[in-house]
Amino acid sequence: MTDDQNTGWTGGQRAFGDFAPGMVHYTDRVLFDEVWERAGLSKRDRSLITVAALTAMGKMDQLQFHLGFARQNGVSDDELKEALLHLAFYSGWPNGMGATAVLKNIIEEV
Repeated sequence: MTDDQNTGWTGGQRAFGDFAPGMVHYTDRVLFDEVWERAGLSKRDRSLITVAALTAMGKMDQLQFHLGFARQNGVSDDELKEALLHLAFYSGWPNGMGATAVLKNIIEEV
């Protein structure tokens, strides 16, 4: 598959266009078209793992997307709330609070 083909994931292209072609390639083709499609874990499980990692690192900007993506991948709002509460104890209360605020905004937008 070449990057010129308009198939598969296009989030990197939408975010960066021609500004950062390397970032677009590795985001769209490698991360989402390959890693996220591997058979070893479901997309739901990958979403929970990603939410946990981003929460632990305090990456609230990326959580905006990945909490929404987790919901699309079948993780319920109640499961996300419980996961974020659990994560607050392991990743730091401010990270858990920040992630919960991001989730609250996502849920209230709908």
